[in-house]
Amino acid sequence: MNKKGFLTLDDALKIQGPRSFMAMTKPVGSKCNLDCTYCYYLDKERFYGNNQETFPEEMLEKYIRDYIEANQVPEITFIWHGGEPLMAGIDYYKSVVKYQKKHNYLNKKVHNSIQTNGTLLNEEWCKFFKRNNFLVGVSVDGPKDIHDTYRKNKSGFSSFTRTMKGIELLKTYKVDFNTLTVVNNLSEGRGREIYIFLKSIGSHYMQFLPAVDYIEPADEKKRPIIVSPDLSKKATLAPWSVSAKGYGQFLIDIFNYWVRNDVGTYFVQLFDLTLGSWYGVNSTVCAYSQTCGDNVAVEHNGDVFSCDHFVYPEHLIGNIKSRPLKEIIGSDAQIQFGINKRNTLSGECLGCHYYFACGGECPKHRHLLTEGGERKFSLCEGIKMFYKHSEPYMKYMVDLLNQEKSPSYVIPWAATINY
Repeated sequence: MNKKGFLTLDDALKIQGPRSFMAMTKPVGSKCNLDCTYCYYLDKERFYGNNQETFPEEMLEKYIRDYIEANQVPEITFIWHGGEPLMAGIDYYKSVVKYQKKHNYLNKKVHNSIQTNGTLLNEEWCKFFKRNNFLVGVSVDGPKDIHDTYRKNKSGFSSFTRTMKGIELLKTYKVDFNTLTVVNNLSEGRGREIYIFLKSIGSHYMQFLPAVDYIEPADEKKRPIIVSPDLSKKATLAPWSVSAKGYGQFLIDIFNYWVRNDVGTYFVQLFDLTLGSWYGVNSTVCAYSQTCGDNVAVEHNGDVFSCDHFVYPEHLIGNIKSRPLKEIIGSDAQIQFGINKRNTLSGECLGCHYYFACGGECPKHRHLLTEGGERKFSLCEGIKMFYKHSEPYMKYMVDLLNQEKSPSYVIPWAATINY
């Protein structure tokens, strides 16, 4: 670490343990049967066109072999993403399972997770996922009026009914699933309602992803282009973005219900991560870690980018057809990308009482500038609202853990606290 407190490349190389990483694998690129307004991945057609082919069979086998070998840990996870990854077809994933078994020479524990909008699910898919222990993430933004505003199909019609049908099939076939909910401007003031809705459809594991995007004018397809913070000088805040205070209150409203009713039964990713941070456990999610770089994106043609949120030409770090995945992941460029998460953060953030939990959030969301011209999380005010509000409850649950008791014992205590 240099005199200014920045992490250097040498620092990162010295503290590296066994290599462990994950990749958002895009077998069909940005192809999707929906046309979600806020989708940052549909923009990638600018780079690859709209005729993106599925991972060729030979490249798929090589990728799976390299992925298993490059992860130097006994348990690994393949994440299949998109676009809509089910558009690759079920035979593609049968090949995935076949090659995973073929090249798992060291008998590592191999997991598969797939993120889908749920509209293409049928009995065949569900039987396959159950038989092969896939974890299915379903994107659903809440009740129909919220979900359908930004998540329409290519013809501009509702996707809600088909998504709900897909979730019912997952439950019928007892497939493990969780939900990913984009928190946008329509979510504001409806946090508790959305949470209760997600419970009602059977979600026990929930992830809430804030939408705070900047856009450039629409291209010839009349679709605005979502840009990275580095390119946003002329961009404007997207109308679907959640406000900082709205995001903070959204989280607080859910937390107030959860901490009095559902601790230990329903799981909200941010709440679990926050408790872990108070307990002294390093975050397992890159957005809330001090550094990142262990979650790359692998495109349909083998291109590897530093991050799923930074699929831009300047963040292309290699291609699996011409370079081993292990070398790409361990490259100086990728390591530097990871430590820049901390090095480019404002001094204000580094000195914040809640930095240990927030980690500066994802660089994708650092559109705000301090008076000194340094970048900070656009929703900083909101996330601090949540951390401040939840702090006494988190400390109580830490005390329970230190007594080797379940955090769920916070429920009767929380019920006595006015909010």
